[in-house]
Amino acid sequence: MKRRVVTGLAMAFSIAAVAMLIGTALAADVPRITKEELKSKLGGRDIVILDVRRSGDWKTSPSKIQGAVREDPANVDSWAAKYPKEKTLVLYCA
Repeated sequence: MKRRVVTGLAMAFSIAAVAMLIGTALAADVPRITKEELKSKLGGRDIVILDVRRSGDWKTSPSKIQGAVREDPANVDSWAAKYPKEKTLVLYCA
């Protein structure tokens, strides 16, 4: 019985480690933009800024990017398709 528990925990840990590595690899492929670059693009017609912070973080934040659209990160499937593919989407999550 003890061996099964240890084996199960080892498998769960291995699966979690692989998932973390895959997530990190995918995140590395996402282009980044500095706040200075973003400031220079604010107000442009080719950019949409999406504030995708968690609800509590967004509500308690003293600062918000002017012109940003608030979207719930938990419901990406419900809003992702409404933004034109020819525009640059900047997702703000910090």
